[in-house]
Amino acid sequence: MLDILFAPFMVKALFAAALTGLASPAVGTYLVQRKLSLMGDGIGHISVTGVALGLLTGTSPTLTAVIVAIIGAVAIEALRASGRASGDVALALIFYGGLAGGLMLVSFAGNGALALQSYLFGSITTLTNEDVWVSGTLAIVVIALCLTLLPQFFSVANDEDYARTTGLSVPVYNVLVSVLAALTVSVAMRTVGLLLVSALLVIPVATAQQFARGFRSTMLAAMVAGLLASVTGVVISAYVDVPPGSTIVLVALAGFALTAPIGVVLGKRRLARVPFEMPSEPEQQRVEEPHRHQHGPGCGHPAVEHGDHVDYIHNGHRHAVHGGHYDEH
Repeated sequence: MLDILFAPFMVKALFAAALTGLASPAVGTYLVQRKLSLMGDGIGHISVTGVALGLLTGTSPTLTAVIVAIIGAVAIEALRASGRASGDVALALIFYGGLAGGLMLVSFAGNGALALQSYLFGSITTLTNEDVWVSGTLAIVVIALCLTLLPQFFSVANDEDYARTTGLSVPVYNVLVSVLAALTVSVAMRTVGLLLVSALLVIPVATAQQFARGFRSTMLAAMVAGLLASVTGVVISAYVDVPPGSTIVLVALAGFALTAPIGVVLGKRRLARVPFEMPSEPEQQRVEEPHRHQHGPGCGHPAVEHGDHVDYIHNGHRHAVHGGHYDEH
């Protein structure tokens, strides 16, 4: 029974699944931090237009999907940053436009509707050598940039105002994250399908957040969770003869369900370790004196989640980044 795992098509499928499982949560961690969890869905529907364009013109659907997804991701970020539309409205505009445009184009592509299904729902067992090389290269680029630029991405995702005070070009990093999300969707569309790609961006991150504290540890744990879900899903689908894409997502959901009770227990323990009680509406005061220490992942001070941001316990007080200064709780 193990012979199937060493069949050429299965080796390619497992390789593609592993890279997808690593790359998707790496980008998803930033999207979740920025409260743009559904961005993968939006880009996925934009990519339908790219795939349809490739089928219509007889070119590589993967290549056209990458190009169209990047254009759509930049458009989403431009709309959000300009203030002309909030993040969710910008996603909805591109979401429906991309899907409608793709369905319109594919109607002119003859039997394109049938070919489109492999991109909508995934078809990992039919990957060609070219698909594997393209997906592998894109996934490696995404993973490398996410890990290399982790401090900058975290600063921008956590507090844009503070990131500007440190000299970071916030618009550039926001666009770069959007482009990486577009590349990730293009990588994952043959693995889990464009309709389910957002699940692999978000669910492993939600799983990691049950027990990981810092941003870096959350990303690494999410990548491990994504890797395990992707590989396990492909193996199960090979033996049970079920669709790989949906199996991967269901395995990822099972992982979240199993870790949720652990998250509840760890959350109670963290609250028990807080050196003082958190008032319902904590008073804040600005720390006016020079604060030369820069708090962040790996700074050495305990991080405590507080609403939509993170406080760092320093000299018996909670310090929260706020613009160019720290609020003391």
